[in-house]
Amino acid sequence: MRAIDAPAAGWYPDPENRARLRWWDGLDWTDIRRAVPSDAELVRFESTILNDPAHQASVVQHDYLQSQQAAQQALTRADSQQLIHEVRSAARDEANRAADMFTQRARTAAREITPLISDYTNRIIRWIRFAVIAATILLVLWFVFQVIFEASLFNWIGDRIDNFTDNQNDGG
Repeated sequence: MRAIDAPAAGWYPDPENRARLRWWDGLDWTDIRRAVPSDAELVRFESTILNDPAHQASVVQHDYLQSQQAAQQALTRADSQQLIHEVRSAARDEANRAADMFTQRARTAAREITPLISDYTNRIIRWIRFAVIAATILLVLWFVFQVIFEASLFNWIGDRIDNFTDNQNDGG
């Protein structure tokens, strides 16, 4: 509790035992306790106070001070409302700034993260490329081998046929 919100110093019912009074010093409870006054004591006290001009002046002064405090609190309330509005506005601005910063960081992180499927897809594509390149090289080598082997085979067969025909023409 704030000090300006606390009740004024005086006798109040004891929070620990309502059958007696306890002195509140304006900030905290003291250890001073007393019994609740009787009706006769209250009547005597009121008659003494009401006939005392000094007390009447203090009551008027007290009422004046209370009206001044009320006016000051009204002014303070208007200022408080303005301050509350400014704090709320600053809090909203800060929340918006934090949200923008979070969104920006999330987008950056999303761009930097490679999805797991991409890793596996890249591996599969690499293996397919490797297989296609290897098959292409093997196919080219097979064609080259076939051309060279067939040419040499045909040359060899041609030479054999020529030799065979030459031998038949010479011998027969």
